[in-house]
Amino acid sequence: MPTDPARVRRTDPGDPEKCPVWQFHLVYSDDKTKQWVQKGCRSAGIGCLECKQPVIDAVLKEQEPMRERAQAYLDDPTLVRNIIEDGCDRAGKLAGETMRDVRAAMGLSYG
Repeated sequence: MPTDPARVRRTDPGDPEKCPVWQFHLVYSDDKTKQWVQKGCRSAGIGCLECKQPVIDAVLKEQEPMRERAQAYLDDPTLVRNIIEDGCDRAGKLAGETMRDVRAAMGLSYG
């Protein structure tokens, strides 16, 4: 992700308000981390990669329950195929009933 365009070099001070990563800090970071970012970025005490790491960690933590639920499907892809097959069967039956109703309503008889 691009960061503050004024920070061309690691030693250049930046402005978190001009960096899109700051928007993520507003959502995911606690006050202590936000203060660390503000101070470190403005003084060039931290680099952009260091600034991004707390956000990355927070997003990964937030996604952990989803990854845990998905793991069973990653471990056994046949579960996904079975779900799709069952859905196709159910959709086909429902579509057949709908088309039968449509033909009856239109007075179409194929017989």
